[in-house]
Order: sequence, then structure tokens, then C-alpha cells
Amino acid sequence: MLHQKFKDCIAAGLACAVACNHCAISCLSEKDVKMMAKCIGLDLECAAVCRSAAELMSLGSNYSVQLCRICSDACKACAEECNKHDMKHCQECAAACRDCASACEAMAIAA
Repeated sequence: MLHQKFKDCIAAGLACAVACNHCAISCLSEKDVKMMAKCIGLDLECAAVCRSAAELMSLGSNYSVQLCRICSDACKACAEECNKHDMKHCQECAAACRDCASACEAMAIAA
């Protein structure tokens, strides 16, 4: 099965999507939500791209590599923004984003 070749990247993408969703929801509970707007937006975008990349890889899509490159870029942007905030949920999200970006880059090279 082709998707087995990408199982680590699929898992990293799904884990990142979960972390990004958690971060976005948690940011909405912060005292200064307006200050967290960029973080929330990037969390939601990153989660959507990660889920899409995982879905395409699971289908064995010819577009997986291209979307994984975009996913890596989105993850890097999200990690950079989350690193600006000291909250635990932001730091956990940044770590998941960095892991996913690395997995996507490795997948794109190996594919």
C-alpha cells in the first residue's frame, strides 16, 4: 500500500492539525484575544493544510508532494508565530509544527 510509505508524515500532519486546533481554541480563551489573532489564523490555516496533506497522502495522490511542500511552509509560519507566545499551548503547537514541517520535507525528498 502506497500510503504506508508516508505513514510518518501522515501521522505528523494529523498530530499537527490537532495541536493547531487546540492552540486556536486555547488562544480564544486568552485575556487579549485581539493580540492572538494572527496566531489563531495561522493555527486554523495550518490545521487545514495538514489535514489535506494527510488525506492526499493516504489516497496516494500525485499532488501529495506539492501539498506537503506547502504544508511545510504553513507549519514553519505557524511555528514562528506560536514561538512568540509563552503559553503552553502555543509552545506545544510550535513543536508539532516543526515536527510536521520536517516530516513533510523528508517526504517530498523521498517521494
